[in-house]
Amino acid sequence: MLSRILVAVVCIPVLIAVLLVCPPVCLPIILAVMCAITVHESMYATGEVKNKGLVVTSMVVAMLIPFWFYFGAEPNVGIALAFGFLVAAGSFAIASDRQVTFGQIGIAGFAAFVIPSLLSVFVLIADLEHEKFFILLPFVSAFTSDAFALFVGMACGKHKLAPKLSHKKTVEGSLGGFLGSVLCCVVYGFIVQYFWGYVPNLPVLVLYGLVGSLLSQLGDLFFSYIKRESGIKDYGHLLPGHGGILDRFDSVVFCAPFTYLMVTVFPFFQF
Repeated sequence: MLSRILVAVVCIPVLIAVLLVCPPVCLPIILAVMCAITVHESMYATGEVKNKGLVVTSMVVAMLIPFWFYFGAEPNVGIALAFGFLVAAGSFAIASDRQVTFGQIGIAGFAAFVIPSLLSVFVLIADLEHEKFFILLPFVSAFTSDAFALFVGMACGKHKLAPKLSHKKTVEGSLGGFLGSVLCCVVYGFIVQYFWGYVPNLPVLVLYGLVGSLLSQLGDLFFSYIKRESGIKDYGHLLPGHGGILDRFDSVVFCAPFTYLMVTVFPFFQF
């Protein structure tokens, strides 16, 4: 637990600096590195795909997607990425003498396109007007939901939420996650009002906190499902106490696209 807290204390200020202080081009660079790591974790570290050529191809595609978003997500470039991946994957499958299965190609496609595309939504959020007030929201919802669920579950958790996926998660912890997410999203709204004078739309923030926590917990359980199916405890050991990048950002993968979609529809603040 101590290492988990220490990593959070060190990494959260770095995360805020990357999102709010560093030049805009730093965001796709950081995301590209994260996407490459998630590919390795979801394919090679799980043992689901061991063909190095297919893993490397997926890592390259995954690293290009944040820059594709950054430079406007031109359809022709997206088609070229998909076509290049298909040609490479097909070549590796044929050359492998049926050692690379269709299922492995599907996993490679999921790792190369789906997860990086959802993480790259941060590039779209960063391009919105008043983006600095929105880009932290996925982390506020996901991380506080995770934290409250953990501590409430440790304090009074009795009823297992999904015992076949995680023996530690409880119904009480889940409810604590909902409460924590809503509370922290509302507090975030008041912080924005106090420092910048923009009045928060509290019903929207409450709704965001509730749905954000639901998606956060769904993301956590979904990636836990993959881990259990692969017979591993963590995706990696890059973040002590947390595991790999996917262990820490599994909930964010689900929260980020929801944040972007909701922000473009509902007024979170009166600017």
